[in-house]
Amino acid sequence: MPARDFRFLLSRRWLGLLLACVVVGFACYELGRWQFHRYDERHVSNETIRSNQQAPVAPLDSLMSTTAAPDDSDEWRRVEARGSYDADHQLVVTYRTRQGAPGVDVLTPLVTDSGAAVMVDRGWIATAGNGNTEVDAPDPPSGPVTVTGWVRMDSDDSGNRVDPSEGAVRSISSAAIDPTVPYDLYVGFLDLREEQPTVDPSPKLADPPDLGAGPSFFYGIQWWFFGLGALGFFVYFAYAERRQPRTAPARPDQPDHNARV
Repeated sequence: MPARDFRFLLSRRWLGLLLACVVVGFACYELGRWQFHRYDERHVSNETIRSNQQAPVAPLDSLMSTTAAPDDSDEWRRVEARGSYDADHQLVVTYRTRQGAPGVDVLTPLVTDSGAAVMVDRGWIATAGNGNTEVDAPDPPSGPVTVTGWVRMDSDDSGNRVDPSEGAVRSISSAAIDPTVPYDLYVGFLDLREEQPTVDPSPKLADPPDLGAGPSFFYGIQWWFFGLGALGFFVYFAYAERRQPRTAPARPDQPDHNARV
């Protein structure tokens, strides 16, 4: 096929279409790379979480303190803390739905033997609505208690989402709760796994972290498919344009049979 047959591609219209398709294709390529990068990060994070959950239970003070946040790599490690629950400063974490049912998490300070306290998310209870703040939360064990829980990082939220109001918060932040209690708080909090002694009834424990791969890998494939589709769109219409029959203009020495007499 002679190259001159594609000279129409040098027109402004076709060059503009080619540029648009290249831009779309490149954008889809970069979005696909980003999704694959997120997939790799999720894989590494899941491996860290699995390793942390299988690690031996560590003392609270070995991974958490009142002055610095836990290391990101220590999240989901199990730690053990001893102390007494302070039910007078208990909070509820609102808008915690489980399997479509509205509810709240029960968040109670555990005052340790050192005098500092760690916030313990003792689990979920059902409520009439997600925004309920006046709930009949089960009392924690009284007296000395031994708690085992997952290390969790403070929420990145701010403002009224983490500031306690009427005994409730939307997200957990020890930094925001600290000014409201009469003792220092460990930075971060614990998701309860075990406590001794136990009480009945008690909130439902937090679900384990989701260790699935997530949709990022398939999203990456989709973006690259869209990028190839943009370039394929240009190639298809270029060939379609090339295959259109072209009527040569009549020569001056030949009669124009389409002209009216």
